[in-house]
Amino acid sequence: MAPYVNDVAVRWSDQDAYGHVNHARVVTLLEDARTAMLFDAATKAGVEDFAGGLLVAALDVAYKRPIVWSPTGVRVEMTAQDVRAASFHVAYRLLLPTGDGDWDEAKPAVTATTQLVPYDLTTERPRRLTPVEREFLASYTS
Repeated sequence: MAPYVNDVAVRWSDQDAYGHVNHARVVTLLEDARTAMLFDAATKAGVEDFAGGLLVAALDVAYKRPIVWSPTGVRVEMTAQDVRAASFHVAYRLLLPTGDGDWDEAKPAVTATTQLVPYDLTTERPRRLTPVEREFLASYTS
C-alpha cells in the first residue's frame, strides 16, 4: 500500500537559535501531518470516529539530519502499523526538498512513530477501533 503523504509548511519561527527546526516544532509538524490523515482524509473517506477522540500514548522520534526553513516546507509520509483492537501506530518519514524541486526520499530527516489509542470523550475511557476505522487504516498499512 502507498503511504499517506502530506506536505507541511515550515514557519520561519520554527527555527531555533542554531537555524534548525527544534524538537517541539518537529513534533508539531508530525502532528499537523497526522491530523490531516486521521481527521481530514478520514472524514472525506466517511470515517468520522477518530475526531471523537484519539490519544497519543507514545512517541518515538529519531533525528537523521537537521531541518532548516524552506519555502517548500517538508513532506511527511505516513503508514499505519501494528493495528490492534484498541491501538495502532503511525510511522513517519519526514523528507526534505532537494534543489531540483523533488523530495530526498533516500535520506529522511526524521523517522518517528506514534502509538495512538481511540478514546471516548464521554465515558473518558479507551475504546476499540470500529470496522470502518480499521478499514481506513488498512489502506495505509505497510
